[in-house]
Amino acid sequence: MCGRMANTLPHDMVARIFGAVPSNALPPVPNYNVCPTTDVAVVTAEGDRRLRPMRWGFIPHWYDKPNGGPLLINARAETVAEKPAFKKAVRERRCLVPVSGFYEWDRAGEAKVPHYFYRADGAPLVMAGIWQDWGPDRIPSFAVLTIQANALMAPIHDRIPVIVEEDDWRKWLGEEGHGAALIMRTPGEEVLTFHRVGQAVNSNRATGPELIEPVAA
Repeated sequence: MCGRMANTLPHDMVARIFGAVPSNALPPVPNYNVCPTTDVAVVTAEGDRRLRPMRWGFIPHWYDKPNGGPLLINARAETVAEKPAFKKAVRERRCLVPVSGFYEWDRAGEAKVPHYFYRADGAPLVMAGIWQDWGPDRIPSFAVLTIQANALMAPIHDRIPVIVEEDDWRKWLGEEGHGAALIMRTPGEEVLTFHRVGQAVNSNRATGPELIEPVAA
């Protein structure tokens, strides 16, 4: 958790919202089925803010190749400052991951039932991330921080992404003050909403806006 995203946010709009300079070769949008190991446009603060493409799946510096160990798409907020793979990144390289929403699955009998989560107010969903460049080619990669689920998510999954509200963007990016740890909290139940979607999204090859359309239970 979270293990799949959807993004329909135009890059020029995201760059404008965050006051970020967009890099070249940003991943195409819309993408209704963003899978791990694919590139996602994330916001970093490296002097100026940048909108950069990064591989979803954090690559620790000791991996001898990008897939040289477990795929680290998420990092637990409760332990991120202690884990060797993440502790330096959470101090020095935090990023914002703006998307339209994400998918989560629960089980109904033997079937995995997908649901689509997104902000109840219709705004971009901005998740807390950590990142680093790996290897001689400096491949940028990131992980999404997760935390204990709120009452909305708990019937489906026990984890939920850390959501960064606009007032906290500067602090999470390290642009002002300290206390980024205070941002790593479970979002209120009113922040997100969700609906059930069709089984097509279970395939990582599926595409198209129908993936986020609601279906009857």
